Amino acid sequence: MEGKIRALVVKKLGDPKVPLSDEERCPVAETRSWPRPALTSPTSVRVRVKATSVNFSTVLQIQGLYQEKPKLPFVPGGDFSGVVTEVGPRVTQVKVGDRVCGLVNSGSFAEEFVADESEMFLVPSGCDLVAAGGLPVVYGTSHLALEHRANLRPGQVLLVLGAAGGVGLAAVQLGKLLGAIVIAVARGKEKVDLLRSQGADYVLDPTEGGVLKPVQAFLKSKKLKGVDVLYDPVGGKLHKEALKLVKWGGQILIIGFASGEIPSIPANIALVKNWTVHGLYWGSYSIHQPDTLRESMKRLLSWVVEGKLNVHISHQFPLSQANLAFATIMDRKVIGKVVFILEEKLSRL
Repeated sequence: MEGKIRALVVKKLGDPKVPLSDEERCPVAETRSWPRPALTSPTSVRVRVKATSVNFSTVLQIQGLYQEKPKLPFVPGGDFSGVVTEVGPRVTQVKVGDRVCGLVNSGSFAEEFVADESEMFLVPSGCDLVAAGGLPVVYGTSHLALEHRANLRPGQVLLVLGAAGGVGLAAVQLGKLLGAIVIAVARGKEKVDLLRSQGADYVLDPTEGGVLKPVQAFLKSKKLKGVDVLYDPVGGKLHKEALKLVKWGGQILIIGFASGEIPSIPANIALVKNWTVHGLYWGSYSIHQPDTLRESMKRLLSWVVEGKLNVHISHQFPLSQANLAFATIMDRKVIGKVVFILEEKLSRL
């Protein structure tokens, strides 16, 4: 089926903050004439997009700083939600009219896109589509990290760095849902207040006093021996401080390096303290353990329906304000998730 669709296109590498009206300098453009993608295989699915997440990786990709470098021009994108409008002849997991969410390597910053059915997860009745569009990567990462890798148990102490970002906030919420004592680290009063409202047992801003002494004081006041699980999407100086709080037999979850500094974990200390270090790349589960990934997503979506989990959407933008969405992430103003909303044909959903 031929035709044109509305999409956000990366036409060259550059500064994502430049307004779209500055066509000469802006690396992206909103267009209504992008070629409508065709079903490419018998298991292809066409999705009409409701919401699609804006992730830090997209910002890096537009600047040419990400490990995956698509050929220009391209439509970026990642996790999404929407409605199935067409399926290939061998599709068995979804049907036309189903509400779905998932993750694709690119293409979701558009009215519609095509992907394989293996990349789709059914969104149950009662789950808001915008919330579902912000769920897959951040909540999927944190759920697999905490429950499947670290086996977080009730009463254990979980320390979350970068706790107001997407994966960090998800880790705080899921940590509480799993019964842990959650210590959250974030900068700024607004972020601290939000984390307290999400149930974190202790929240601190490391700007002045760092992490080590305040957390030690909290642990002592609760007669706790140390941190059982360290969740780190930050790296850098905070990681070095936080390591000193991890108890014997503790577990360290390496999620990312938002600080820009990749930390080194001393092997001799890990040996003496019997630490376990886990790396967690959510996307690789689709290749190596797809059933685990699918079961995780099913559980997360059910928690949203049951009201046990609230996907916190910090900012919503139309495609025409893409530079503002990217600036929000680059200036670290995000608390939770940033999403693009495709409004024109989906306002009734």
